[in-house]
Amino acid sequence: MKKIAKQIKDQFEKRYPRNFLIRKPVIGTMVFLIFIFGFVVIYQPLEVHGARSFSFDFTMLLYSIIISVSVFVLLLILKRIHFFSKNEEWNFFKELLFDLIILTGIGISAYFAGFVIEEPVPRWNLPTFFDSFRSALLLGFIPVLFFTILNIRYLFTPETSHDFILRDKPSEGKDAEELIHIISKAKKEELDFYPNQFIYAESQGNYVVFHLFIDGKPHEVMIRNSIKDIEQQLKVIPYFMRIHRAFIVNLNKVTSKTGNTLGYRLKLAGSNNIIPVSRQNTRSFDHLMK
Repeated sequence: MKKIAKQIKDQFEKRYPRNFLIRKPVIGTMVFLIFIFGFVVIYQPLEVHGARSFSFDFTMLLYSIIISVSVFVLLLILKRIHFFSKNEEWNFFKELLFDLIILTGIGISAYFAGFVIEEPVPRWNLPTFFDSFRSALLLGFIPVLFFTILNIRYLFTPETSHDFILRDKPSEGKDAEELIHIISKAKKEELDFYPNQFIYAESQGNYVVFHLFIDGKPHEVMIRNSIKDIEQQLKVIPYFMRIHRAFIVNLNKVTSKTGNTLGYRLKLAGSNNIIPVSRQNTRSFDHLMK
């Protein structure tokens, strides 16, 4: 029994990419709009009907647009909340909570849309609210479930682990390397280091944090710049790779990787942090680590 409970717990905590709706709000919302409008018009479920002087199709289009716009706004809000914003920390629990929030937003927006679209009759009451909410959920559940099913396939993708032999040759030291000079957007900031001192760089808003290992001690230096600009400044070093939208790593420092083609998690010499490799970069990473 304990073993089964542990397996269930591990599945809930297993990390995988975020739901497509929150990763790509614009495209996701457009697909959502087309899905619910097409479904309602073709199958006409729940005895839906036209309102005011509108035709049935136009009424359903208005409802679909209002609900979809509400979903889009909700996605933008959730995207800014730290709990949902980290792609590498997404799991099945967050998936379920995300679905619940989106479905609740659909139900509420459909109820208030009725004040604009439907005939001017008393609607400010609980029976009307619950009826509208129920109908919206039954319609919105299908596209939301579609995106969730599309996403949780990652739960069943097997993971592998691989250890690497460090490629650095400490004996070569500074004499065999050229000093790297980093240019900052802030005039008074500057940073110089040798390639074998660099572990990784991480984007944090308008800044990039350099994680270095100098004289046997870890160092962190924050520079005002974009990760894209830093990538251009470091591209002269062939074993420095941007593995994620927010990370550049020294491949010579990689000690192990865990994951699959949907994304890796790296351990680096000189750091206790786990660094993600995005799905788009797994193939390039494997090629350079051969």
